[in-house]
Amino acid sequence: MASPLHIHFLTRSKDITHAIAESPQSSNYVVSQTDSIPACLGWLQANHGQADCLVLDPPLLSEDLWQGLSEQGLLLPTVVVLPGQQPTKPSLVTAMADAPDIPKPLLSHYHKAIVGISAHRPKQLEAAIRQAIQAFLELPADSGVIPTPSPVIEWPSPFPLRAQQERLTEKLKARLGYLGVYYKRHPDNFLRHMSQDDRHSFLKQLKANYRQIILSYFANDPKLNQAIDDFVNQAFMVDISVSQIVEMHMELMDEFSKQLKLEGRSEEILLDYRLTLIDVIAHLCEMYRRSIPREP
Repeated sequence: MASPLHIHFLTRSKDITHAIAESPQSSNYVVSQTDSIPACLGWLQANHGQADCLVLDPPLLSEDLWQGLSEQGLLLPTVVVLPGQQPTKPSLVTAMADAPDIPKPLLSHYHKAIVGISAHRPKQLEAAIRQAIQAFLELPADSGVIPTPSPVIEWPSPFPLRAQQERLTEKLKARLGYLGVYYKRHPDNFLRHMSQDDRHSFLKQLKANYRQIILSYFANDPKLNQAIDDFVNQAFMVDISVSQIVEMHMELMDEFSKQLKLEGRSEEILLDYRLTLIDVIAHLCEMYRRSIPREP
């Protein structure tokens, strides 16, 4: 059974934590809370690697916090609860530039994947957490983490961003199953947005991978399950439809049928490979089912 995400709240109010506790999906989360920066840093150090996302109040957004996190070499997806703000949806840090009571340099000292959410819309917290995690995983390695030394404090060297992104990705896969992969999926990479040449090349390779799955499906190949997982992951990341997989399967069956006829062999064996198609479709449908963002 998949483990829940761990959300750490740095806040002096418990009201916002109720949005998670009272959520229909509350079993997907573990919540911890501290009410001061020293307590938060102490908890994170004692439970290193446990927290998956940080949720905090603007008064606690400070250089002391960022410095403490940097000293621990810790990067976390971050959500800031904005009092008095009533955006229609969670907004990225670029839309938080006008947020009151937040010194603008503080928004660039950590990383650019900070998400703001209105305290008036606590039901959007889950959506904000998802958005913060996805934005964090999409940060380029040279995204400008701690880009400019503070005139007040001497910042340590930049965080190992790529390593922490990979670690969080693995945790998401382990904790959320297929849903973890969703955070690495982006519409810009969908098949329908590829150039004609790229689309042709991708489908050709995908078909070759599926052909290999078929050839080894009844051969007791210990690598078969991983091959199916890899194939389904490829299809999912580019938003391929089930009907396209069926079409690919039928094309291969037609090719195999012609080859069997040339060899004077019966085509009935091909009927058994319906199990391969069912297996792959079941995996892909489950991937899509679990990836659907929950309503905030």
